[in-house]
Amino acid sequence: MAVTEPAPPAVSAGYEGDAAREGAAQEGILRRQSARESAARTYARALPIVPVRARGLTIEGADGRRYLDCLSGAGTLALGHNHPVVLEAIRRVLDSGAPLHVLDLATPVKDAFTTELFRTLPAGLAERARIQFCGPAGTDAVEAALKLVRTATGRTGMLAFTGAYHGMTAGALEASGGAQDVRVARLPYPQDYRCPFGVGGERGAELSARWTESLIDDPKSGVPHPAGMILEPVQGEGGVIPAPDAWMRRMRALTAARSIPLIADEVQTGVGRTGAFWAVEHSGVVPDVMVLSKAIGGSLPLAVVVYRDDLDVWQPGAHAGTFRGNQLAMAAGAATLAYVRENRLAERAALLGARMVGQLQGLAAEHPCIGDVRGRGLMIGVELVDAGATQDAGRSAARDASPCPPAPALAASVQRECLRRGLIVELGGRHSSVVRLLPPLTITDEQAAAVVERLADALAEAARTHRG
Repeated sequence: MAVTEPAPPAVSAGYEGDAAREGAAQEGILRRQSARESAARTYARALPIVPVRARGLTIEGADGRRYLDCLSGAGTLALGHNHPVVLEAIRRVLDSGAPLHVLDLATPVKDAFTTELFRTLPAGLAERARIQFCGPAGTDAVEAALKLVRTATGRTGMLAFTGAYHGMTAGALEASGGAQDVRVARLPYPQDYRCPFGVGGERGAELSARWTESLIDDPKSGVPHPAGMILEPVQGEGGVIPAPDAWMRRMRALTAARSIPLIADEVQTGVGRTGAFWAVEHSGVVPDVMVLSKAIGGSLPLAVVVYRDDLDVWQPGAHAGTFRGNQLAMAAGAATLAYVRENRLAERAALLGARMVGQLQGLAAEHPCIGDVRGRGLMIGVELVDAGATQDAGRSAARDASPCPPAPALAASVQRECLRRGLIVELGGRHSSVVRLLPPLTITDEQAAAVVERLADALAEAARTHRG
């Protein structure tokens, strides 16, 4: 079923002229961006649009085209673009005359945000939690978390996982999957489709846990007793790979028994995204430290670390930041947290996400290039493969059959075809071969059906062209 949107105006000579002018204006903006901005820009390369208006799931470009946005600010927009409760919260602060920049001073806005955030935290952490307001990005909070556990334990080494993504600053990159020459020991993250041990399932997760335990306990492993372990309950940039619940509990027990603080990076998985308010709740794990950003700011920059009170060994000024007191972000964040909680959007994400995953898995029977469909809640990934490169079409049912090679060129083609059909999607995974969907939690049933329909159509066209 298609999304209900206003009908486009009737085509006339005047309208065609307006469209031409709008298109020319957009092209001019894109040319100036290319000439002026850093070569490090990413989304602008794959998504050559100029957003000028947005509401909910929908973005309108400067050329008048409308798009269904399943990128959502890389998961930042839990309620979509310009949700009324977020706009109202921002207006209240602006109209009140309250200061917008307060460093780390106490304010009524901050108090309301902290109260709402603590109300949502996993039981077992909220009652003994401390909060550290960091710089405005998730990577700033990761840096603070790493620094915190190193300060608290007096140790320096860290445990992290293959495929991880924790940010782009130096310390966060050390713990991410592409790091080199660092103080971080890399552990195998369990995954079913491309299991590092070639077995997948519960057996693969068990082998991953045993490897981790052996590395920590072996006095000759070359890995000294670490300051902490950092993990994502669902790897996002790594390819939308949910950690098995039993494995999560095993990591919690393993670290607790050895006095190793466990850091859960919930920057992208938090605030209902995976079908629970916090992704660690699926497994019942209570981490020692939680890193939070993206959706907690209600679309504005905000990042915090929440941790057990016995880790709170900071000296005054030991970790600071000029922009840790963003009042507008705290107001927008408190409104978002409350809306997600009160309207049970996490439960809604679980039901709708499961339905979308099922529909996408149904496409695999028609398209051998779909190697795997996976996800949790409204954090969904479709891994595309070169089915003609092996005798197996897509994913083989046999555990000893290797999956087909990833198909990054095909994934890029699918992304382009989606954009032509008015659908914005992201790519991820080790080889950028996973088409990712991160729609807002407010997506309707009709919009979800339109997303799947447009993606299926784009996939069919890209696969046809790719074969040709």
